[in-house]
Amino acid sequence: MIDPDSFRQFEHSGWQNIPQQYHQAFGELTAQSVEPLLDAAAVKKGTRVIDIATGPGYVAAAAARRGAMVVGVDFSTAMIGEAKRRYPDIEFREGDAEQLPFGNNLFDAAVMNFGVLHLGRPDQALVEACRVLRVDGRFAFTAWAKPEESAGFGIVLRSLAQYGDVNVSLPEGPPFFRFSEPGECIRSLLVAGFAAPKVTKVPQYWRLPSLDSLFEFMRDGTVRTAGLLQAQKPDALEKIREAMRDELKQYRKRDSVVLPMPATLSSALKP
Repeated sequence: MIDPDSFRQFEHSGWQNIPQQYHQAFGELTAQSVEPLLDAAAVKKGTRVIDIATGPGYVAAAAARRGAMVVGVDFSTAMIGEAKRRYPDIEFREGDAEQLPFGNNLFDAAVMNFGVLHLGRPDQALVEACRVLRVDGRFAFTAWAKPEESAGFGIVLRSLAQYGDVNVSLPEGPPFFRFSEPGECIRSLLVAGFAAPKVTKVPQYWRLPSLDSLFEFMRDGTVRTAGLLQAQKPDALEKIREAMRDELKQYRKRDSVVLPMPATLSSALKP
């Protein structure tokens, strides 16, 4: 049974410790969604934007480069510190996506790049995004495509299922691939109060430097997946690592490994 508060605490604790590791592992990958995300939210010069679950601030920085007036919000003090260090001229503040520290009808656009996957109450976050938008404001968010398409997650899950224990004692969160399904994205946006939802796919590719990189990035640069890996017995963990290495061989291209990792991009209008 999902305990949103326990899951939130688990995620919060994890993100407090890995800003640099996340950047190293996922920075170039998740950045591939940034421009399509901003386009979907109609962000341009003069747009008032809130970047929810900003993490290291990639989306906020890209919005600022477009001439938008942006504020980035994240529940992790460490992530906010990292964002401020990287982009000192942008406003960042600590805040919870499920209870945004802003009044109603303040922003022209709201964006969230993969943050919805780390929330105990994602539906509440969608409601909050709607609340802080003005009428005709746009909201856009991304999530990973299904593991059948996002090769890195598919490899990890198959290796865990074959050699590990997936029933380890971790705080249970919402289904990780819930927002991989276009129909679920549309339904959730409508329930949250949005209109005219749209869902598209963003092709992305994860370039890994070695066959060990997927294991190491998932172990060191994530929270939920890292928790699964860290809970395995040492002998099982080594088998998982080897299984991941074997699957990655088919994705080798010269001196790197290239994995398809598409994103599901959803957007909607506040009526």
